[in-house]
Amino acid sequence: MSERVRALVVEDEAPARRRLVDLLRRVEWVECLGAAESGERAVMLIDTLRPDLIFLDIQLPGLSGLDVLRRVRHQPAVIFTTAYDRYAVSAFELEALDYVLKPFGEDRLLVALGRAKRALEGRDEEPVRERAERALSAGDQTTAASEPLARFFVRDRGRLIPVAAHDIVRLEADDDYVRVFTRERSYLVYLTLNDFERRLDADRFLRIHRAHMVNIDFVSQLVPLEGGRMQVELRDGTKIAGSRARSRALRDRTL
Repeated sequence: MSERVRALVVEDEAPARRRLVDLLRRVEWVECLGAAESGERAVMLIDTLRPDLIFLDIQLPGLSGLDVLRRVRHQPAVIFTTAYDRYAVSAFELEALDYVLKPFGEDRLLVALGRAKRALEGRDEEPVRERAERALSAGDQTTAASEPLARFFVRDRGRLIPVAAHDIVRLEADDDYVRVFTRERSYLVYLTLNDFERRLDADRFLRIHRAHMVNIDFVSQLVPLEGGRMQVELRDGTKIAGSRARSRALRDRTL
């Protein structure tokens, strides 16, 4: 993409809005078109200015970020910004260009912009509002009909790769990330284990430690340890000691 990326900020908090606009104006290949402080104004500016990319806060006064995407005629690429991490897994389902958890710094913004620039060179034909409605509605914990996560997307060398939930052997917290282990390989995902615990099928996935979750379909045996703890042994030979509290739940689950 040789032309500058035309970006619009949608953010209701004035300090965050000013900072993001300022950061964007430092990037030479980005043209910041301005900012909207509400969902209603965002709809007007998006359809009038027709930006390539918008930074969209999910929580807005009046119209929500999802409402904005429902109403606009122009369909820009979207990077979601929010302080609410419960939307994170849904952002991956959505295949959003990125998901940025506030507050974020210049380095994190540049990563998101780099992904956006690459993605804009080969735009997806499915309207983002349709994916947003499907994914974010499913991700809303207030929605009683929310289904367990069947798949999500991971980034691997600049590509988005789908991972089926039933292929996950285990998940392990790794600082601010989660390492997802499948039968073939592992992926580092910028989410929390709590995100996965909320969205994965509770009949299949069990949190056995604050840093570990396993797919019980891949458990070969349980070995009692001292102090009432249980060691989970997986088919691939991995051994993980559960916490005391989680071991109690594990015993109750398997009795």
